[in-house]
Formats: sequence, structure tokens, C-alpha cells
Amino acid sequence: MMHFDKRQVGKTDVSVTSLSFGGASIGNLGGVVRDADAAAVLDYAWQAGIRYFDTAPHYGRGLSEQRMGAFFAGKNRDDYVISTKVGRVLSAGEPMEEADGFIQPLPNAVRYDYSADGILESFEASCERLGTSRVDIIYVHDIGDVTHGAKEGQHHMSDLLGSGMGALHDLKQSGRIGAIGLGVNESQVCIDVMKETPLDVILLAGRLTLLDREAEDALLGLCEAQGTSLVLGGIFNSGILATGPVAGAWFDYSPASDEIIDRVKILQENAQKVDLTLAEAALQFGLHHPAACSVLLGTGKVKSLQRNLDAAQIKLSEAAREFVTR
Repeated sequence: MMHFDKRQVGKTDVSVTSLSFGGASIGNLGGVVRDADAAAVLDYAWQAGIRYFDTAPHYGRGLSEQRMGAFFAGKNRDDYVISTKVGRVLSAGEPMEEADGFIQPLPNAVRYDYSADGILESFEASCERLGTSRVDIIYVHDIGDVTHGAKEGQHHMSDLLGSGMGALHDLKQSGRIGAIGLGVNESQVCIDVMKETPLDVILLAGRLTLLDREAEDALLGLCEAQGTSLVLGGIFNSGILATGPVAGAWFDYSPASDEIIDRVKILQENAQKVDLTLAEAALQFGLHHPAACSVLLGTGKVKSLQRNLDAAQIKLSEAAREFVTR
């Protein structure tokens, strides 16, 4: 078993391991993961010492949550931290071959609902799939104009600030959740929400990486002032920081532009100068960032998880440390 630091989430009583497991891939993101393989990669993460696991109803229309619930059955509930998300409400639907990039998802329909009623319905259904009565961290998932557009985004934000956050605070006060946050791909919506209500934590995907430093402009200062932690997702920016600047590399959920390719070439050259691969540098950047309480590793394969765990354990030279922390 490896040793991972445990770090406090905001000002709450929740603490998470510095490396965590992201559950999108075991929801069949981009390809089918067999039940046995999902169980194997979860077990590998557990045996390695990871004790924080993130999932969402969005991941395979409940499939990721269902698989995590099966894995945690019989384990002591106090031995692990789990987070899931609200904002999408699932209901019984028709079988599908694909939904939102997830292959062979569970036969559930989905609707967005950030009101108190929608959040409570989503939360209770997640608890049922996860086999638990409490969830350590709840993230409000994909709120904001980037996902919904300006008109719908405003409507959903009104629902969240009007009643949704109140429902989350009630759940926290009752002990059924330990921390409240956002799970998003953009910094601005975090700033907008934090101006209205405090957050314990933000799961920020792709906006604080070796390549993309968007969050440094305004969000990090606000997080520091309010005592809000960051969980870093998407540290490889949809793959390009893992594959390198190769033909067909993806950045931010789409094929990388020539400009991004050129920037990544420079990053790769500089990483190699300090004896790091680009992927190692990307992972170490997240692990060493002072604003981050955890870095998510999302995969459905034991082999890729092992590769990332190895990258997390390397000893950095002075020059390498300076490169990943500057």
C-alpha cells in the first residue's frame, strides 16, 4: 500500500487522500468497461491506499454509482470518502446504446433540476445506488452558461440560489452530507456562486493544469479568502498531457488546435529537460499545487491506474520540483 497525505476539505470535518479515483470511466465513458474490470480497477485503487472516490448520476446514467455501491458493500462506511453530484435527476427510461458519450448506460432518462426538490430527489436516488445513507461531498454538477446557455443557465442558477443551496445546507446540518461544492469545467461560474454563498470545495476539471491556468486569474484568490478547497479533475486536459502533442490529440473534449499542440510541445521539451515525462509533470503539478486537496485519476483500466500511481510516487529533483511548481 502506498502512502497518501490526507488533506482537509475546506473548513469541514471531511479529509481526503491526495490522490482520488474518478468514476466517469467505469460509467462506460467512451467505451464499455465490463463489471469485472470495473471491480478490479476499484479494488486496485483501494489496495494502493486511495480512500476518496468520486462519481455522479451523469456517468452512465447511474452505472458508475451502481458499480461503486456494489464495490463498497460490506466495507466499513467510515473507511472511505465518497462524492457524487446533483443537478441531473434520473428516472426510468428506455434502453440506449449511447448517451452523452457513455456507452450502454443504464436505461434511465435524465432532466436538469437544481431546485430543492430536484436536488433532494437526485440525492436520495444516488444514496440508493451507492448503498449508503450519507455522502461525504455533494457537488452541484455542470451549473453555468457553458453547459446550459445563457437563458437556461440563468433559470438553473435561480433555482440553485433560490432553494437548492438551502436544501444542501439542510442535508449538511443533518449530517447526511459533509461538504458542499460545485463540479464544473469553468472558473467563472464558481466565482459567481461564491459571491452569493460560500462553498467548501470545488471539483474543477481542466482549468488548473500544467497547460491551462485559467483558475489562477481570479478563482484561486477567492478560494484562499473563503477557505474553499479544490479537487483537481481533468489534469491531462482530455488526454493531450498524457499522450503528448501527437496527431489526433484531444484538449478540452475536442481535437487540439495547432496553437495548443505547439504549447504542449514546449511543455514536453521542458519536462524532458528535468527528466520527467509530460504525464508525470502534469500529475506532479496537481499534487504539488497548494490549492488542491486531491487530484482525481479517472480510468477503467488497472494498467493505466498503475502507470499514474507510479508517476505519483516518483522522487522529484530540485529542477523538476521547480518546473512543476512555478
